[in-house]
This record gives sequence, C-alpha cells and structure tokens, in this order.
Amino acid sequence: MGVKADEEKATDFKVLQESPPSSSYFRYNSPLVQVGLIGLVCFCCPGMFNALSGMGGGGQVNHKAANNANTALYTTFAIFGVLGGGIYNILGPKLTLFTGCSTYILYAGSFLYYNHHKHQAFAIVAGSLLGIGAGLLWASQGAMMTSYPTPGRKGSYIAMFWSIFNLGGVIGGLIPFIMNYNRLEASSVNDGTYIGFMVFMTIGTILTLSILHPSKVIREDGSRCTDMKYSSVRVESIAILKLFLDWRMLLLVPASWASNFFYSYQFNNVNGVLFNLRTRGLNNVFYWGAQMIGSIAIGYVMDFSFKSRRTRGLVGIGIVGVLGTAIWGGGLANQVGYKRNEKLVLLDFKDSGSDFAGPFVLYFSYGLLDAMFQSMVYWVIGALANDAAILSRYNGFYKGVQSAGAAVAWQIDVHNVSYVSELAVSWALCTISYPLLVVLILLAVKDESVEDLEGTSKEVALPAAVPESMEDSNVDVSKSS
Repeated sequence: MGVKADEEKATDFKVLQESPPSSSYFRYNSPLVQVGLIGLVCFCCPGMFNALSGMGGGGQVNHKAANNANTALYTTFAIFGVLGGGIYNILGPKLTLFTGCSTYILYAGSFLYYNHHKHQAFAIVAGSLLGIGAGLLWASQGAMMTSYPTPGRKGSYIAMFWSIFNLGGVIGGLIPFIMNYNRLEASSVNDGTYIGFMVFMTIGTILTLSILHPSKVIREDGSRCTDMKYSSVRVESIAILKLFLDWRMLLLVPASWASNFFYSYQFNNVNGVLFNLRTRGLNNVFYWGAQMIGSIAIGYVMDFSFKSRRTRGLVGIGIVGVLGTAIWGGGLANQVGYKRNEKLVLLDFKDSGSDFAGPFVLYFSYGLLDAMFQSMVYWVIGALANDAAILSRYNGFYKGVQSAGAAVAWQIDVHNVSYVSELAVSWALCTISYPLLVVLILLAVKDESVEDLEGTSKEVALPAAVPESMEDSNVDVSKSS
C-alpha cells in the first residue's frame, strides 16, 4: 500500500510539472494571494503588538511589568519558535495560525487589566502564552513567505509581506497618538487604546481561517509549494533536532540572536524615555512606515540588482552592513547625551522644535534598518530551499534563536544596564552577523536562477512523513489544517 501511494504521489507530481501553469497571480491558491493573506493576519496581530511595544513599557509609565511580560514572552517564544515549524507541518496552517493569533488578544487585554489593577502577574502569564502563540504564527508565516514564491521573486514577496505587516504598526501607532493626543501629562495610555488593539487582533485571528494548506498552493510555473500533505511527530522531532547540528543554521545564529535584541533598547530607552506619550505614538507611525520603505528597497536589491543570485545576496549584505554601521554610529552620538535615571525634558513633536528632529530621524532610521536586516536574513533562509516543509523548520529555528536573544535583552533592561552598553552589544551583534552571512551565501546558496524542485523535496522524506492510515489519496488535504 505504501509503495502504491508513493507511486501515485510521483505520478501526480509529474502531471503537475507537465501541466501548463496558470497565468493568473490572483488565483485564491496563488502564492501572491496567500502571502498577502498572511500579511493581513500579521497586520492585525503582531503589527498591533509592535505598535503596543513600540510605545515603551506597553504604554505604561513603569516599564517593569512590560519588561517582565516580554521576558516571559520571548522565553516561551524561543522554545515554540523552534518547535513551530514541526507543529505547522503536522497541524497545517489554519489550526496553527488560529491558535497562535488568539494569544495576541489575551496579551493586549492583560494591559487593559493592568491599567486598573496594577498587578503584573496577568501580564506575565499572558506574555508567556503569547510566546507560544507567536512561535506558531511566525514559523508558519516564515514558511509561507519564503517557500511560496519562485526562487527569483523571494525578495519581492518578503518585501510585500513586510509592507503589509508593518502597515499594521503604522495604523497601530495612530491609535495611541489620536486617543491620547490631548493628554500631554498622561503617564499611561487609556483603555480605548488597548480595546482598539484587541479589535484588530480579533479580526486577524478570524482571518487565519482563510489560509490554504501549502499542498494546495500552486506557483505560477505550475509547481506545488510542497508535495507533503501530512507529517508526524517522529519525523518533525528528528528533523528539528538535526537543525542544531546543521552548519548552515549555526552560521545564522548571530544574525538570529541580533534581529530582535535591539528592540528593548530602541522602544524603551529611545522612544520610551525621550518623548512624551502622544509623540511616542506618532514616532511609531514613522518607525513602522520606515520598515515598509526598508523592506521594499532591500527586496529590490535581492531580486533585481544583478543576474547572479549570489551576487545579489552579497551586495544586499554589504548595503545593510554599511547602512547599519552609519545608523548605529548616529545612535551612539545621540546616546552620549543622556543616561539611565537622568531626569529629562520630554520631547513633543509640536513644542520641542529642532530638539525633536535629531532623535526622531534616528528612531525612523532604526525602523529602516530593522526591516532591511530582517528581510536580508529571510532572503538568505529562503535561498537555502524551496519546499515549505523544510523552510518551516528553518524559519522556526531562526525565530527560536531570535526570541532567546530578545528574552535576554528585555531582562537586561530590567536590571538597569547602562544605555550605552545596551547599544554597544546590539551594534556588535549585528556587525558580527554580516561576514557569517557572506560565508553562508558563498557555501550554501546556488547561483542557478531555476532550482531543481525535485532535488529540494528529497529532504522531506515523504514515505516516513505520511502515516499509513492517511495514505489513501482520497483523504482531503484540508483535514490536516
């Protein structure tokens, strides 16, 4: 029975490859539509979370509750980020994404509760649950974003997703800006701000039910995004453990660790301490707007700047490296002007005049660099394979290590480490990652413009991944999701 099922799968795959591809980019099962949908989901959930975090302290004057909640969040995120790819391969996108997104609503609600009771236990528990949910969401998202497009368009799809996702941060930044516009002396955002975030997060959670299983998504060239319909706990456990011995993943560790490490510094110790409440909301509009610009710019470089894919990758890393050095240098120049626990006159976008301009441009530049850095890393990961099952594990590993770094960073801020030290470590981690990514591209990224799809699928181990009870070709793929 197993041999027969494998022969049927091989026949289906051959027929698919020989059939003429659909010319429409707007089919419901096209990569463009499905990546757009996951972008909208992230617009509503992590996009709003980013706006909430970007205000510094979760919108509270005392950052301790938010810092501890974020430490709990990124600790569980580190675990479930790594496991998320395997869970995605077993459960499919709908159940995985729906479960993950529902935890964002609880997290925003915990700060609504904190506004009235000042008990941080709820926020910490909600943060730990959000870490589980975020691990499921981001492993799924990463697999879809990097595996669905054809090899020559991965940078463009990453840019499209990042723009839609960060539009959520832009809209989310407007919520506290508008609702707290006349509260110049307010210490914490009002209830309506948190309720607004929760409404968007609920919409995003419901929207996950529209996502197709990757085996049903057909690229423009006629190939499937994966031919693995089902997986198992055993297969995924072995595959995930192997990642920790994979030299390609080990070269990604510094970049993964660095990619969220700087958030606690930028959100709490730049936006959170230099500006008043309404201006922090406005700054976030531009911070996340800068992310849209940065992702589009680096996406163009990674897809269209040169014929050779390796060359495009190396040039992209060079551009991010030079720009990153300049921006962190500007951050250091700004940072020497103030210290932790120093009483500062908070800047306002209307009343502070030229004093506002420099820190504002710096914070905008931090957003630009964040998008370019993360889009660059996602592109490199996407260049390592084409199959959604494989890339779900790679992206899960990336998010797991990224979250471990973030957990450490948020706890460092709780212990009142000097601002200059936080900046220096963030800068150093980014700088170390550039040459290692160069080595990874030179050793692991093929220069062909068209990948051997059959070759990239060999790692999936289809016979082992398909339980015997599910080998019947009449089983509906959607049942796994």
